[in-house]
Amino acid sequence: MTEGQSIELSTAPKGRLSIRTVAMPADTNPNGHIFGGWLMAQMDLAGGTHAFQRAQGRVVTVAVDAMEFHQPVEVGDEVSCYTDITRIGKTSLAIRVEVWVRRRCLESRQLKVTSATFTYVAVNDDRSKRAVPAEE
Repeated sequence: MTEGQSIELSTAPKGRLSIRTVAMPADTNPNGHIFGGWLMAQMDLAGGTHAFQRAQGRVVTVAVDAMEFHQPVEVGDEVSCYTDITRIGKTSLAIRVEVWVRRRCLESRQLKVTSATFTYVAVNDDRSKRAVPAEE
């Protein structure tokens, strides 16, 4: 993708808002954009929070599918992670995480910057697998 080119894969976030933060200067790479690892950590926090609530307890991250960055995240961007459960197994959950940003100068519009599916396994305090409870 060339600089300035915009890809909008969807027009609105899917799922529930699970985390919102502001990208800060300490999270940048030498080019002045936010590190992809920082963004991935935010996504894991968002997905893990959703998985924890659905699993009614402790979960651990076991996998992340491929991520493609469509837009850079810039200092001052409001970063929002939306989550949606895509699969529930006996002991695991797959959570789709979409990241949208609101640029400082584009306060009313959000841009999708990336998405990925995170897989979590429900565990006991001793880290052994446990069943994900049935929905009530």
